[in-house]
Amino acid sequence: MSQPAQQRPDSACRLVRLAETGRPGITIYHDGRPLEALAGDTLLTALLCNGVALRRNEFNGSLRAGFCNMGACQDCWVVLEDGRRARACTTEVRDDMRVRAPESET
Repeated sequence: MSQPAQQRPDSACRLVRLAETGRPGITIYHDGRPLEALAGDTLLTALLCNGVALRRNEFNGSLRAGFCNMGACQDCWVVLEDGRRARACTTEVRDDMRVRAPESET
């Protein structure tokens, strides 16, 4: 198990963790890149705390980071290692979880 995630508030982060920093740290992978998360995080929280945008706006190309954050829309879909799709906002992370953005599907 990895050490607890250390969150740096900087311009790359889309979400800054202010509380619950004492939970055990885990490692997940997004498009092959290792990211730190905390046990109990949703995928969306873990991705945003690591500066990951989920997709680009189809109209102007700006970065998107989820919309409703409660599983009602289609904005935060990711693809799990086994090919299943999951909503990042309602899926809890697990150590060594591997996900990719829908745009990287082959």
